[in-house]
Order: sequence, then C-alpha cells, then structure tokens
Amino acid sequence: MPKYIALLRGINVSGQKKIKMADLRVHLSDLKLGDVQTYIQSGNITFESPAAPEGHLAATIKGKILEAYGFEVPTLVVSSEELQHVAVGNPFPQAAAADPARMLVTFLETVPEVEAAKAFTRLSFPDEHFELKGKAVYLHCPKGYGRAKLNNNFIERKLKVPATTRNWKTILKLLEMTGQAQP
Repeated sequence: MPKYIALLRGINVSGQKKIKMADLRVHLSDLKLGDVQTYIQSGNITFESPAAPEGHLAATIKGKILEAYGFEVPTLVVSSEELQHVAVGNPFPQAAAADPARMLVTFLETVPEVEAAKAFTRLSFPDEHFELKGKAVYLHCPKGYGRAKLNNNFIERKLKVPATTRNWKTILKLLEMTGQAQP
C-alpha cells in the first residue's frame, strides 16, 4: 500500500492548537489509514492508504482534525516517493550534512504561478541561500531559521501558495519512517 506523509502547520506552538500525537494517531486510524506513525509534536505523520490524490488525503485529514478538535489546521500531504525526490534534489547537500538544523525545505501545496516564481527567485538576503524547485523551496540559513527573512509566512505571501517548513533532520527521519533511502 502506498505510503504518505501529512505535514500539519501551526500545531502545539505557544500553547495554541494543542494536539496530542497519541490521540491524533487514533483519530487518523478511524479514517482507515494504516500504520499511522507520528514524529515529534509538530505534526509529522506517516501513514499508508490506498492510492488517492494527495489533496484529497489532506482534506480528509484536515476535516477529521476539525471534527475532533474544533479548529482548522493547514495540512499538506506528500507521497513517500515525492519526499524522496525532494531529498535527492537538495541543491545544498554539504549544508545539510554539516548542520541539518539550518537546512530546511518549505513544502508548497502547489507549484507557484510562473510570475510569482520569477519574482521570488530574484530575491536576495544576506546569509540566506535558497532555491525553488517545483513544489519545494530549499533554504540554507547559516545564522539560523529563527532570524531568517525567508520564513514560512514570507514564502507563502510571495509565492501565493500554502506552505509548511521542515528542517533536514525531520526530512531524514520521515524518509526512514517511510522506508525510503536517505540521500
């Protein structure tokens, strides 16, 4: 059965939108998702499901969270193969190996429109390196992501696409959890 990764945005941050991962696993199992596993409290979920469009799976999970918890949570779903493709396509492999906490990927819900992508790729910030590839923005922030201008909200605003960001350590763990090879 195909494996997927659900990436939830904005949960368990500063006491807002609290979701216990053990409870979430039960709720998602109610949806007949198989082998539901979570990684850390920030909303990283791996699961198996019969082949379905990723947008449909995201909407189903988002609906279940709304039903169970009473609030909406932006949800992106990627296949394990897509995650592998993103990992292999990293244009900053030395940065990822040297300091995986300062190497990040912003996952986009859809490929941005051409004009928005062109304007975005012309941006430049000191000590921030990035590359847009399809539905992923690769970020290397040597001074740390907490100080980065290229944060998730900025990227969403500029590209006009919902997004969520994960560091390289999380990406490697999700690859492991879905049985994909690490780059």
